[in-house]
Amino acid sequence: MLNESGLSPIILPTTVSDVVTTALFSDRKIVPFDYLEEDQSNWTDFWGVFDTEISIGLIAFIKILIILIIVVGNLLVILSIFTHKPLRQVQNLFVVSLASSDVTVGLFVTPFNVIYHLDGKNWVFGILPCKLWLTFDVLCCTSSILNLCAIAIDRHCAINDPLEYVHKRTMGRVLRHIAIVWLISLAVSVPPLVGWNDWHEKDFPGKCELSSEKYYVLFSALSSFYSPLALMCIMYVKIFLSQRKRLRQRAEAAARIPLPSLQPGAAAQPNGEEAAGGPSAGGDSDSGAGPSCSTGSRGGNVAAIDVPDPQPLSRCGAALNVKANFDERQRICLAKERRAARTLGIVVGVFVVCWLPFFLMYVTLPFCTICSIPDMWMNFFVWLGYFNSALNPFIYTYYNQEYRKAFKNILTLKICWDNFTAPFS
Repeated sequence: MLNESGLSPIILPTTVSDVVTTALFSDRKIVPFDYLEEDQSNWTDFWGVFDTEISIGLIAFIKILIILIIVVGNLLVILSIFTHKPLRQVQNLFVVSLASSDVTVGLFVTPFNVIYHLDGKNWVFGILPCKLWLTFDVLCCTSSILNLCAIAIDRHCAINDPLEYVHKRTMGRVLRHIAIVWLISLAVSVPPLVGWNDWHEKDFPGKCELSSEKYYVLFSALSSFYSPLALMCIMYVKIFLSQRKRLRQRAEAAARIPLPSLQPGAAAQPNGEEAAGGPSAGGDSDSGAGPSCSTGSRGGNVAAIDVPDPQPLSRCGAALNVKANFDERQRICLAKERRAARTLGIVVGVFVVCWLPFFLMYVTLPFCTICSIPDMWMNFFVWLGYFNSALNPFIYTYYNQEYRKAFKNILTLKICWDNFTAPFS
């Protein structure tokens, strides 16, 4: 029966059988208020839980992938330096120390972080393991940052005083500097373990968080990040300015280099001067004995080279090749130094992007009682800092062909273990 508007009447079924019967055997519209309202809330709860589980699983997968990259990448760097002879250089021990600290981050710090957050930030391993984990976290991350700082200082010294520093950079000196890095890291990480903290026994075993004691936070943040960051920036700015100056000097030298002149019977000397017995470059060449090869140098006189026979002609070609070879060497040097300068910018930029958000949060929260950061963002900032340990092997090896060769040899099982005991140069 139709209602006054000419449409089929609307029914409100209240059971599943009513819904099925109406849908199959009637042309009337279905608005299942009682049934669908109750079921809708159930489906919402189900999909909410399902989405949450998917998100947790995806985040856990990404974290595990980062851990694998940290461990495998840094182990490759360590093996490369010890098994690839061109990389067995004293200064690369700083890179070994950096990679070692990053490997420990991947093996002993990040896995427990994954477990802790998968369990809803509920620490189940006890009080002492929690304190040791937090201490090791600060130790490894601080040593990673300080090793970056040590590499910056080493590069600055090598670039600004290459002749003297090559003699000062001995195995003992480098090992002492590495020991200082780890001792400073210990001095930063151990104080909470011996009492400089705001931990309370009532917070354990469920809670396991870094100490937020204000004075320790300032001390650790300045020692672990802000002071090394300032020092790295100073070193890399000085390196950049030094390299830019050298680039300018090389470009000017390439433009000013004179072309050695050759005359019949003259031989080119390494410094571009003629051997005794030949006429001067400014002499006349009107003998007409043969063809001539004339070139001009920037700001100099034109040099005419009389070629009476094929043998002097070959010497003329050799003279022309002198400037071409010099220009090619200059071009290669300029390209290498530009790549090095670009690498320095990437190093500092990635370091700041990865660690600055965490340390801003770390310093702000203890002093700002009204500040609140969602756990999701806090965990993201922590893992962004961990991610720096995954990027370090790629940053420091991308522009070095020897590392790529070593990686290829390791991955294809072509390791030369005899190099493992070879002395460092």
